[in-house]
Amino acid sequence: MREQVKGRVYLVGAGPGDPELLTLRAARLLREANTVVHDRLIHPAVLEHARPHARLIYVGKEGGGESVRQEDIHTVLIAQAKLGRSVVRLKGGDPFVFGRGAEEALALEEAGVPYEVVPGLSAGIAVPASAAIPVTHRDLSGEVTFATAHRVGRAPDWDFLARAQTLVLFMAGDRLEETVRALVTAGRAASTPAAVVEAGTWEHQRVVEATLGNIALEARRESVGSPALLVVGEVVSMRSRLPSLAARGSTMAGHPVPGVAEAGHE
Repeated sequence: MREQVKGRVYLVGAGPGDPELLTLRAARLLREANTVVHDRLIHPAVLEHARPHARLIYVGKEGGGESVRQEDIHTVLIAQAKLGRSVVRLKGGDPFVFGRGAEEALALEEAGVPYEVVPGLSAGIAVPASAAIPVTHRDLSGEVTFATAHRVGRAPDWDFLARAQTLVLFMAGDRLEETVRALVTAGRAASTPAAVVEAGTWEHQRVVEATLGNIALEARRESVGSPALLVVGEVVSMRSRLPSLAARGSTMAGHPVPGVAEAGHE
C-alpha cells in the first residue's frame, strides 16, 4: 500500500525575471509555503514574497558551471512533501516551457505526491515584448515557433526551424554562431531581421539587432552573455517602428537590484 503523503508540491512559474510579472496566485502560494525550492533565474524581489520562516532551498543550474542534478531535485521535492510541508518549486518562466517541469511532475506522480502546476509568463513571449518585438503581427507573421538551441542527445530540426515565420530560440547565447550557421545552411535568408535579447525584463536587459547573417558577430562584439534569447523574423523590424517602446528597454527600469550578475536560462 502506497504511503499517504500529507504535503503538496506546487510547480510554480515565476515569469521571465521582472518581479511585477509574477502572477497573483504564485505570490499567494509563496506567502503560504513552508519550503521554497528555487532556480538561479529567480529575482531576489520574488523571494521576498516567501513567509519569514520558510525554508529556501537553492537548486540552480548553470551552463558550464556547477549544477544540481535533476534527480536530486526530485528527491528534495518528494522528501519535503513527505514531511507534510507545502512546497513551492519556483521556476523561471513557465514550468512546462523548457523548464523540466514535466519531468518533476512525472517524478511526483510516480511517488504519489500531490502536486499542482501554476503557469507563469513564458520568456518566449515576454522577453521579445520587452524588446519592442511582437512575436506575431497580422501583416508580418501569423505563426510563431518556440524552440531551444540545445537539446540533450538530439540536434534541433533546423530544416523545420528555418521555415518558421517567427522563430524564438531559448538558450541561444552560448551557441549563437553555430545556431545562425545551421539556420542559414537550412535555407533561412541571411538578410532576415534578427535580435538577441540578453537578460530579458531584468534591469540590465540588453538588445542587439542585426540581420541573421550578422547577428552572431554583433552579439560577440557587444559581449552578450547568458541568458539570451534569439528572435528571427520580419517582426524584429517592428522595433524601428516602435521607438518609444524600444527606448524603454527593460520593464525592470524601476527595480534596481544591487549585486545581481548574469543569470541562466528558463
